[in-house]
Amino acid sequence: MVKQSADQFHTPDWVKHAVFYQIFPDRFANGDSSNDPANVQPWGTPPTPYNFMGGDLQGILQKLDYLQDLGVDAIYLNPIFQATSNHRYNTYDYFRIDPKLGTIEDFQNLLGEMHRRGMRLILDGVFNHCGRGFYPFHDVVENGEHSPYVGWFHIKKFPIHPYDGRKKANYESWWGIRSLPKFNTDNPQVRRFLLSVARYWIEQGADGWRLDVPNEIDDPTFWCEFRQVVKSVNPDAYIVGEIWKDAKRWLQGDQFDAVMNYPLRDLCVEFIAKRTIPAPAFANKLLRLLRRYPTEAMQAQLNLLGSHDTPRWLTVCGGDVRRAMLGYTILFTLPGAPCIYYGDEIGMEGEADPHCRACFEWDRRRWNRRLHQHIRQMVALRRSSTVWRTGRFDVLFAQEDVLAYTRWDNTDLFIVVINNGRSQWDGVLPLHKTKQPYLDGLQDVQSGVAYTIKNQMTPLTLPPLSWLVLQGKAS
Repeated sequence: MVKQSADQFHTPDWVKHAVFYQIFPDRFANGDSSNDPANVQPWGTPPTPYNFMGGDLQGILQKLDYLQDLGVDAIYLNPIFQATSNHRYNTYDYFRIDPKLGTIEDFQNLLGEMHRRGMRLILDGVFNHCGRGFYPFHDVVENGEHSPYVGWFHIKKFPIHPYDGRKKANYESWWGIRSLPKFNTDNPQVRRFLLSVARYWIEQGADGWRLDVPNEIDDPTFWCEFRQVVKSVNPDAYIVGEIWKDAKRWLQGDQFDAVMNYPLRDLCVEFIAKRTIPAPAFANKLLRLLRRYPTEAMQAQLNLLGSHDTPRWLTVCGGDVRRAMLGYTILFTLPGAPCIYYGDEIGMEGEADPHCRACFEWDRRRWNRRLHQHIRQMVALRRSSTVWRTGRFDVLFAQEDVLAYTRWDNTDLFIVVINNGRSQWDGVLPLHKTKQPYLDGLQDVQSGVAYTIKNQMTPLTLPPLSWLVLQGKAS
């Protein structure tokens, strides 16, 4: 296996400029009640691991105006293929849209309209495991050791017990959950099948894959082949893995383009939400994180504060909207593609699964308009200059609760200042690290207030739990 050199590793340019929005399909919007299951619950019913709310692809299509108004131009969808659960990570037909979400025609209509609007769609790929209803596994259940599909899975002995919890399952599954039997990806037939799935949906027009627990397929040759198959159909397709920790081995140019940036979320939880680390520790850890991967991968990271696997961001912040806003200020001003988890932008709250998977609240009277407006402003800021997407990054200042960092390129320079403390900060911002010796002044991009510079320093006053975004003015 030959890794690509840094100058050969290229990630899709569109990702670096994108704002993503993650949707849990059953809970975003119900656009077609005719495909609701018989046991559908009223919209807004408290979520459980088992209930269905009727969200579907048609609902997403009908809400594209809302998403574009927010500033979103890429959607990451949790699994949409046929399964028995509301989360659909127990897939049993990889080539069929779940009828509770719609049809292949609904999928094509959604994709076509998104592409017409210049938007992209990323699908969730579950290639480590399947559901018990997946036909090869069902064949093993029915025929035991006589099944031609025994080698597709990790069978320890017969009989297997996929449903009787009183007996040993006798096969490997994800985290020991019987409903999620693990594939044997060493089997050539399994590989061909999974790679055919990867190819098929890219051929149907999907713009990439988010890969579920790809670290559990501990075989770089599989992911190298996966990349080759996907990129052969669409070189601009995005491949992003769900890796929660260090992902260097997957980001060398031969496997993934990027990963979900859970380490960044962890840092924001520690610094912003919980205040368990001061600004200098956050800055040092952030710099190490940003330097961990090649620039191409770093600029394509899927940066997030929440997902279907975490408590909602406002909940993590203890309901403090100001802290939630600080988190989004950081998210939208760092390298990498920001991703909003559906409903977080309007202040939805909820602890971890299943509570973080509630129905989107479409009654605008119940929105947190302050948070919603702030995120719209942050999206607009990110769109205002390529500096925010592909510019360079460095920390200017970190002391106690106050952090300042700069983003710059050959034409623009911005400084972000965060006061995460409970009291006003009166201090002086050192500018000698801005790499701009001819910097003449600074201007608040929101209020227009000008700040003078003397001896490469400028005095600042920042209220508690607030931020400034300053643009440099060169002489």
